[in-house]
Amino acid sequence: MAVPLFDIKPQNQALAEDLQAAFTRVLASGQFILGPEVQNFERQCAEYLQVRHALGISSGTDAILLALMALGIGPGDEVICPSFTFFATAGCVARTGATPVFCDVRADTFNLDVADAARRITPRTKAIMPVHLYGQAADMAAVNELACRHGLKVIEDAAQAVGATQGGQHIGSLGHCGAFSFFPTKNLGAFGDAGLFTTNDDALAEHARLLRMHGAYPKYYHRWIGGNFRLDAVHAALLAVKLPHLDGFARRRAANAARYTEYFAKLPSIGARLILPAAQPGNGHTWNQYTVRVPGAGRRDALRDWLAARQIGTEIYYPVPLHAQACFAALGQTDADLPVSARLASEALSIPIFPELTTTQQDEVIGAVTEFIGAGR
Repeated sequence: MAVPLFDIKPQNQALAEDLQAAFTRVLASGQFILGPEVQNFERQCAEYLQVRHALGISSGTDAILLALMALGIGPGDEVICPSFTFFATAGCVARTGATPVFCDVRADTFNLDVADAARRITPRTKAIMPVHLYGQAADMAAVNELACRHGLKVIEDAAQAVGATQGGQHIGSLGHCGAFSFFPTKNLGAFGDAGLFTTNDDALAEHARLLRMHGAYPKYYHRWIGGNFRLDAVHAALLAVKLPHLDGFARRRAANAARYTEYFAKLPSIGARLILPAAQPGNGHTWNQYTVRVPGAGRRDALRDWLAARQIGTEIYYPVPLHAQACFAALGQTDADLPVSARLASEALSIPIFPELTTTQQDEVIGAVTEFIGAGR
């Protein structure tokens, strides 16, 4: 049986009537840029995430870029971010003219190593950007303590972790500001690119709101250079239909994760031949991905090939850490300087965990992985 890495059709089809009604409402309104639909979605998000301000943004990448711009990050500044993450985290820093400074990550959570970040702070450091990778919160208490000690701003890259919590608080509310993605395969998926900027700082929110519209106030009068970072009304209306179901989606993902862990934990040599992900105490993990580690030269790729031969979808998030990307070669950071990031890039493999994954489909994945490990591969 073929098992895709993602299948977003069942989720959207189950909500088709409400989604179609929302689209029809926007079509009839003639208001397609910002407007009431976006304002309504922003209110819903602010209430759900327990933040004072939530701004609908054109994408998760643009939400990160907007956060940096609103904080005044620019040429001559440095921003610390993990090397093991999606490109947009550091790419947005570079787009402002600032320099991304890569720190290593923890092997158990895939998230920023605060001790390693601390040793990279210089007088030019202006911000630190923890990434809540795969749906699990980074250690925000430690990040905030470090930032406070050095006068740094904290930008939460929450692109993969909408709904995740730490100590009962939603991520996106724990730093100076947060950036979310609603890419179609995320836990809260739009029907194209969409994102969200969050903050509890009134002045920062107002600045970000103006930058979202080319830095103009009033219209056609530009005090700042901003961008076109607006969320379309149709995306907001459709996302507003799905938002009340988000916690339910997360519960089903968590159940799938628990079932994988239950079965895989019984495999021979577990921990040596297959390392399982786990939620850290105090974290409400949303399982955007279930990412195993497959130690040993070439073994991760062998498992991926094994699963592909059985038509089971997988993905490598991420095969090349950011410090090793060609566009950042001039920064001079090496695998020896960021050993955990380099190792994870050769070991990490994500397997299907989407909410609508059936028991039969999951059994196919479990059986194939079990066979691979049992064969001593």
